Amino acid sequence: MVLLRLLLAALHLLALGIGFGAVWARGRALARATDADHLRPAFYADVWWGIAALVWISTGLARLFGPFEKGTDYYFDNPLFDAKMGLLGLILVLEVWPMRTLIRWRVQLGKGQPVDLAPARRFATISFVQ
Repeated sequence: MVLLRLLLAALHLLALGIGFGAVWARGRALARATDADHLRPAFYADVWWGIAALVWISTGLARLFGPFEKGTDYYFDNPLFDAKMGLLGLILVLEVWPMRTLIRWRVQLGKGQPVDLAPARRFATISFVQ
């Protein structure tokens, strides 16, 4: 049980680092995107950002509700945990528009259709804020 607890904690922190690098790389790629050919690095970084988010959230839920850590009473009574969850909520809210648009751009490019890159700089700013 101790080994699983440590593995979950390590994966949780690793996902945080990968996510930080990925969202930063996505922001840099989107800030430089002048045409659809420049979107490939943004898509690549976005995939890593999504993977990191899935690992981060799933390991966090396992640590919160599973028998691996201190238990829900400890976390739910901790104001730092509340602050972390508030920041996570903010990140998720900020991610909705870029995520939906990047998915749409992938589909459009897959069909050979043009994409409107007008919001790319705003998405870069959102990425840097996250």
